[in-house]
Amino acid sequence: MGGKNLRYHLLALTVVAIWGVTFVCTKVLISAGMHPASIFFVRFVLAYAGIWVFTALSGQKARLWYGWKEELVFLLLGISGGSFYFLTENSALAYTQATNTAFLVCSAPLFTALFTLLYQRFGKGRFVDGLEQIRLGWPLIGGTALALGGMALVVFDGSRVQFSAKGDLLAIGAAVCWAVYSLFMSQMSRTHGAVTATRKVFFYGLLTILPFLGMHRESLSLAVLGQSVVWTNLLFLGLVASLLCFILWNLAMDKLGNVSSTNYVYLNPVFTLISAMILLGEQMTPMAGIGCAAILGGVIWAGRAHAPARPEH
Repeated sequence: MGGKNLRYHLLALTVVAIWGVTFVCTKVLISAGMHPASIFFVRFVLAYAGIWVFTALSGQKARLWYGWKEELVFLLLGISGGSFYFLTENSALAYTQATNTAFLVCSAPLFTALFTLLYQRFGKGRFVDGLEQIRLGWPLIGGTALALGGMALVVFDGSRVQFSAKGDLLAIGAAVCWAVYSLFMSQMSRTHGAVTATRKVFFYGLLTILPFLGMHRESLSLAVLGQSVVWTNLLFLGLVASLLCFILWNLAMDKLGNVSSTNYVYLNPVFTLISAMILLGEQMTPMAGIGCAAILGGVIWAGRAHAPARPEH
């Protein structure tokens, strides 16, 4: 961890700590009557409005269109890091514990490393050039096997209610979405700036979540949104966990690299576990605990497969 990049490592750690608490906040909102799609919609509306205010106050010029090729990449990022990521993650919280969801989503660095390796082998262009170098060896192979075994233990833990497997699989889907996001976001932040890239992700995330809102409008009623526990959690999720943290995360990812930054996600469930035990009274079964430890160990082991982060530029 070089001295020049220390502040970006600390930045990534701070963001992940905040994101660890969001699992608990979302679980609270679902219990209060909000649908996962509605939670994402309100959260990103607040973040999108906030980023326009930030852009205006900072005197930056906001360009709305960057050409079809760039906009299609932003659309992919809005889906993978926005609507589909949060829809799968939030839906997972409706079926399984916040802690289980956090540990399964923390497999994102593993998928990021695997997708990066594949994209470097078969892709071409500027996005390949912007990725960290991944080595195919025992760290990646062994870490992948260990983490996948851990996922199996969590998903097929027979001591839990059967339908929780649906939530666990949704959580794994969220991890895959975040890995796709990590492939392209660092290069887009480098090209257009972290604030602009984040604004575009928010826009396309909101646009692609609209089809899922129609059947769940009741969760956006005043009776639901008027609860103090609802609007306080939504403000935290929208302005802190989305607006502030997405800008800071995209900045850290640009400076550290897509794999090095995403490896911090493995600390996410630690913060979730602590907050869920304190605020929600959640507990782990022994098998789920072993599985979570295997996921954590596998992700850390697989993280040794990448080259050192690029120097600050």
